[in-house]
Amino acid sequence: MGEEVEAQEFSRADRTRHREKVRRCLDVFARMLRDARFDTDDPMTGLEVELNLVDDAEDPALKGTEALEAIADPDFQTELGQFNVEINVEPARLRARGLSGFEESLRRSLNDAEEKSAAVGAHLVMVGILPTLGEGHLTRDSLTPNPRYDLLSRQILAARGEDIVIAIAGEESLETTADSIVPEAACTSTQLHVQTSPDQFASYWNAAQAIASVQLAVGANSPFLLGKELWRETRIPLFEQATDTRSEELKVQGVRPRVWFGERWITSVFDLFEENVRYFPALLPVTDDEDPIEVLEHGGTPSLAELRLHNGTIYRWNRPVYDIAHGTPHLRVENRVLAAGPTVVDTLANGAFWWGLVRRLAEDERPLWSQMSFSAAEENFHAAARHGIDATVYWPGVGQVGATELVLRRLLPLAHEGLEAWGVDADERDRYLGIVEQRCLTGTNGASWFARRYHERVGDAAGAGSRGDALRATLGEYRTRMHTNEPVHTWD
Repeated sequence: MGEEVEAQEFSRADRTRHREKVRRCLDVFARMLRDARFDTDDPMTGLEVELNLVDDAEDPALKGTEALEAIADPDFQTELGQFNVEINVEPARLRARGLSGFEESLRRSLNDAEEKSAAVGAHLVMVGILPTLGEGHLTRDSLTPNPRYDLLSRQILAARGEDIVIAIAGEESLETTADSIVPEAACTSTQLHVQTSPDQFASYWNAAQAIASVQLAVGANSPFLLGKELWRETRIPLFEQATDTRSEELKVQGVRPRVWFGERWITSVFDLFEENVRYFPALLPVTDDEDPIEVLEHGGTPSLAELRLHNGTIYRWNRPVYDIAHGTPHLRVENRVLAAGPTVVDTLANGAFWWGLVRRLAEDERPLWSQMSFSAAEENFHAAARHGIDATVYWPGVGQVGATELVLRRLLPLAHEGLEAWGVDADERDRYLGIVEQRCLTGTNGASWFARRYHERVGDAAGAGSRGDALRATLGEYRTRMHTNEPVHTWD
């Protein structure tokens, strides 16, 4: 969830001082980009996975704190809800068996964590939204007792000036309200990172935006919320609404949302940070004592803490990241489009597809984004979130096409080429991209499998009890199969 902050109240003077500091950080960031003070020689990739917790009855387990104490591993961190935890996987280079290394590390850590957290009544589940969540779980009492989360919730509600409304129409319709940002905790994700140079950042970000729709189509894994079957990737509309600081009047005026696909292709990473400062007021106006100009002029690396904290409260689906490792700054694209699961190998297949495709497209002589409008990419994104593996999208030179046909005929070969450029061995490329291929051929990803099994169970039965029982039973089967690490397209 980003930088830690202490519980506090903010005055008007705090906000004025913070705005001035953020703008100073932005000026320094521009100078750093011109001076090429970044680690770009041998790019790293990274992976973070947010997980849900359930009890033995497959209901949400509000035991994040106890689970983390039992796991006792610094790679596991708190998340917004008490029924969430997050694991940060050690960054690696994709060459020299990097994909297999990610898979082995993640499986080892999750198996160990499951054994320890089960002892306190909390089982780990890799799924975008827990299908067994109920209205009673989305209250303030479910917030993790961390000052940042409560402060962020209060700031968003104060900026909005009214309760949060969640209204989603899909296979069924849902409308509910919340007096905190806890509905955001229902959305868990896999975050894929790729390090890039300042010169290449725009190409990587644009490529990531252009392919976000096909990521969702092949990897959707969140078909249910509060007992209702909604979108195949319901995380997308839920997250957009759960952290919306705008009143209805501000929406009509065209004020930009904080969960944002964006509105244009970019030419520099600076475009994104500058948009953040220009369009969005600070939610957490915390200001430190560092003078970034002085640090830079004395040969140091400024933390740009205010700029980074502000960036962490603007939830782009592909987020720019400025970070420092071993005293050297670097830039990353953080891809936040997908849920985790259904298995570790499915998660790494999604990663392999993204890392390969984004590199191949970023290095194309005729950029994809020069051939399609940004609005077309955004329309594709929401169409894929709604329909998942059955989505139809627009693609340059093709027109409207089924996402699976597009992936099979055009994008998988490009992903193979991109992974080869990363130095990924042929057998790894074949294994992970083969999983994506089989999903497209069978029409099965996490969302479609779950919905299909749910409907088989519920049959012609009527009533909330039968629906709830079917969701629990299907989640129980899902969790059992998750531990086999057999990809979801083989589950039937």
